[in-house]
Amino acid sequence: MTLPITPNPPQHRTTNTTSQADTKSSGLDEAQKKAATSVEGQRTQLGAQILQASLDVSISSGNNSMALLYRSAIDHINEVLAPEFGANALQVAMQQDNSPEATAERILSQSTAFFDTYARQHPNKDPEQVVRDFVGIIRGGFEQGYGEASKILSGLGVLGEGSSIAAEIGKTFELVQKGYDDFLQTKLQSLEDNSSTLQP
Repeated sequence: MTLPITPNPPQHRTTNTTSQADTKSSGLDEAQKKAATSVEGQRTQLGAQILQASLDVSISSGNNSMALLYRSAIDHINEVLAPEFGANALQVAMQQDNSPEATAERILSQSTAFFDTYARQHPNKDPEQVVRDFVGIIRGGFEQGYGEASKILSGLGVLGEGSSIAAEIGKTFELVQKGYDDFLQTKLQSLEDNSSTLQP
C-alpha cells in the first residue's frame, strides 16, 4: 500500500505547534523574570553565580580557592550592608594576592572601612552598641559567605583531610575573626578612653 505524499501539510498543525512553542517560551520568560525579582530567586541566582565561579576555579591551585572564599565573603558583606550603604558597598578585587593573610586583610579593611558612615547613620544609639552592631553585621555577612564557599569547595572534593585548601581557608577564617575581634576591642577601648577623658 502506497501513501500519497502531500507537499503542503495542513496549516492548522503547524500553527498549533508554533503556538505551543510560543506559549512555552513566554511561560519560561515570565518564570525567569519572576525568579529574578523574588528574594528566593535572587538567592538562587547568587548561588548560581557562586557555582559558576567555582566551576572557573582550578582545583589544583589553592590560590583560586581563596579567590572564591574572598568573593563569596565580599558578596555577602555587600548584601548585609546594601540596605544602609547601597548595592556593592565593597569592591571585589579578585586579581590580587589570594594568600590567607592577604585575603583576610582585604576582607577586613574593606568591610570595616564603613564603620564611620554606619555610626553617623545611628547618632541616637549608644556608641558601644553601634560598634557591637556593626561588627555583628559584617561578621555575619562574612560567616555566611565563608559557609557557602566551603560548601562549594567541599562539593568539589577539595576539602578532604590533609587538604592544603582546607588549611588555607581555615586560616583565613581565623584571621578574619581575629581581625573583627581586634577591631571591636580597639573601638571599645577608644570609647572608654574618650569617656574617661571627658569626666572631671
